[in-house]
Amino acid sequence: MNTEIIDAGRDMSGGYKVDVSRGENVDRVSSEWFSRPDDERYLSLDDLFASVKGRAERSRTQTVESAAIRVEAHRDNPEKLGLLLPGGDEPIAPTHWSFGQLSSLVGAPAAYLRQLPAPLAGINLQYGLTNHRAEQVKTMEVADGRTELRAVTGPDYGRIYDHELVSAVQRIAGNGTGDTRWKVPGVLDWSTGIYNPRVDVTKETTTLYASDRDVFLFLVDDLNPIEAGLLPDGSPDLYFRGFYCWNSEVGAKTLGIASFYLRAVCQNRNLWGVEDFQEITIRHSKYAASRFAHEAAPALSRFAESSPAPFIDGIRAAREKIVARSDEDRQDFLRKRGFSKAETGRIVETVLAEEGRPPESVFDFVQGITAVARSKPQQDARLVMEGKAKVLLEKV
Repeated sequence: MNTEIIDAGRDMSGGYKVDVSRGENVDRVSSEWFSRPDDERYLSLDDLFASVKGRAERSRTQTVESAAIRVEAHRDNPEKLGLLLPGGDEPIAPTHWSFGQLSSLVGAPAAYLRQLPAPLAGINLQYGLTNHRAEQVKTMEVADGRTELRAVTGPDYGRIYDHELVSAVQRIAGNGTGDTRWKVPGVLDWSTGIYNPRVDVTKETTTLYASDRDVFLFLVDDLNPIEAGLLPDGSPDLYFRGFYCWNSEVGAKTLGIASFYLRAVCQNRNLWGVEDFQEITIRHSKYAASRFAHEAAPALSRFAESSPAPFIDGIRAAREKIVARSDEDRQDFLRKRGFSKAETGRIVETVLAEEGRPPESVFDFVQGITAVARSKPQQDARLVMEGKAKVLLEKV
């Protein structure tokens, strides 16, 4: 089995055949792609970095007593509500997100307050701030034409700025558009089963996103597919590497990095044929910045520079590990690992249909389990089954 990355001997401009019936289907990137408006989509890492870095440079943070925050609203402008922070000269407007954080701080329902006229909402919010036990909070303001309150977090919130994550990605991916091996992904043609890695980066195809509360990036190394064995028809089983990462500097979510091997990305940015999925998450606690510097960023660099040999060796070992030679063996193997009689039958039938023979190796069973998992309508049931497949592969 070839353990090297396929090089210029294969014409990447015309794409390559992939089998997406294997491995897991991951829809995290697709959900981001569906939900992002045009103004949250970026065509390069340079543009994305410039936007989030500039925003950070226009921001300031301070720690204040929550009881010292004053809410201002006027009857002649029922839509406008302002907050006067300690040391401030003029009221500033809360964003949708920070208003929710501030409401949560005093135990008020933000959705309800948003429906009220600003003077009435202001009275309720001020009452909560004044009568709530005094706490220190960390505020984040940004000036962009007008000053807005972007975040209200606890005093020990360990902020990792969005531009810090983007910068870490730039160190391995350049501009993210093909100047290094890491780039915005291509597209799978469902009519032919051909994956084309060369697709123009547009607002429609980009996988680089940022909003006023987060960033999300997805890049792949799809010009350098890896051969890890053969398909039933004798053609190579091709994978490529990918990763996505996310962060929020205003407390909307953790920082995280997920790395994996995959076979294709479709037009809707679903990930197909995913194997060896690994994830790191970091909560924005007091030492978050240190953990990012010493754990997450180095892990990203290690994955970017790593050899595919360990992954391919693992696939080879799973293919060679024969665990069942009879129907009775197959039943015992799956039932002992917690699969029901019905699930066992479907797994065996799935492998038989896709491979033209019943499962024998660990790899056969893993592919059958993940294929059946994809058909589960409930996400929790799907994740449980995919988890069992991952455990099997990791044991080998």
